[in-house]
Amino acid sequence: MNAVEDVLAPPNEEGTRATILRWCKAVGDRVAKDEPLVELETDKVTVEVPAPASGTLIEVLKPVNAEVSPDEVLARLRLTDARITASTAARDTVPPADAREAVKSNEEAPPPAAAASGARELLSPAVRRLLREHSIAPENIKGTGRGGRVTAEDVARHVSNGRTSGAQPVGAQPADARIQSPPVADAATSTRVPHTAIRRRVAEHMVRSLADAPHVTTLFEADLTRVLQARALHAPTFESRGTRLTLTAYFIAACARALQAIPEVNATFHQDAMELHGDVNIGVGTALGNKGLIVPVIHRAQTLNLFEIAERLNRLVDAARAGTLAPQEVRGGTFTISNHGVGGSLLAAPIVINQPQVAILGVGKVERRIRVIEAGGSESIAVRSMCYLTLTIDHRALDAFQANAFLKLVVETLEQWPQTAEPKHD
Repeated sequence: MNAVEDVLAPPNEEGTRATILRWCKAVGDRVAKDEPLVELETDKVTVEVPAPASGTLIEVLKPVNAEVSPDEVLARLRLTDARITASTAARDTVPPADAREAVKSNEEAPPPAAAASGARELLSPAVRRLLREHSIAPENIKGTGRGGRVTAEDVARHVSNGRTSGAQPVGAQPADARIQSPPVADAATSTRVPHTAIRRRVAEHMVRSLADAPHVTTLFEADLTRVLQARALHAPTFESRGTRLTLTAYFIAACARALQAIPEVNATFHQDAMELHGDVNIGVGTALGNKGLIVPVIHRAQTLNLFEIAERLNRLVDAARAGTLAPQEVRGGTFTISNHGVGGSLLAAPIVINQPQVAILGVGKVERRIRVIEAGGSESIAVRSMCYLTLTIDHRALDAFQANAFLKLVVETLEQWPQTAEPKHD
């Protein structure tokens, strides 16, 4: 009997969709065990599905852009050690014309023969895309995959470490070929750009959130003068340890403290009960340009000091923008921060809640403003670094009492930030 093995779609988060992004192999191609076979785009991350065994790809059951479910059969392999006759092999490895065209049209050019070894020729489409985007030559990256193959994680690590290559990247064109005059817009012509899976998911999620939950927003103002002083003091030390210290790390730390003090904000609303979460898992909204928005999660933030928060935040944001987040890194969030101020926005309200969470913090742009301050029983005018903070709540789960108590504690934590030591979580 011929030995055939099914290639199954991997399990994913409940409610998360996956679509076929591209096939790395065509019907009739030989495939090595663990070699990337197909690339799936879920609502949150891109996932490579490796070959479960060595053999020949004899059937592709799902074309590009088809939606797939967990454990659904995507393709079939005839195993290498199967006893098959030459005629059977020839029959099974010659695909129907439509199947050949469907796969062939989505293949990408193989990597150049100048790769350092045979393993370099096994670059997946995701890796080749990342190499092109960051202008990196594969021979400049140490591969940790099977047989020294360069993986998407290797590229993301290379980029996050700040290393770039002057060598010509895979598939790149000469510099003079890329410099062109901008196209002249034709007012009579429009273009339809298909939605990515991430964009479709964001759209559906936002509509459902607004339809299900009554949104109410409370607004506070925070003086970040002490935070900025502390950041200026400690940023060089963080840099020497390989981590950027951003203002978002301070907001995460302040929220971790407040979420422990006001547990109703760190919760999930159910029709019959409120589920108060023991761990503080804070998601950070991360823009992916025109592709959409993704929310990597810092798990158990209540256990981390400022350096650990900054380190994890940098790694997750870099991975999000490189398209290499692991599925578990976008799951399990209990609260979300949207730092829209990085784009220059002063105030955004309401910010749509990332359900099933019950609240989301919005952080506006930090700017210098004239304030009246009180010190020693007298008032004076000073220039301070201020920003607006909003908390949008699901009014089914929370009232103004909890919302204001939470935001008041966040502001107090930021305005009283110690200058010489990192604050400890209560």
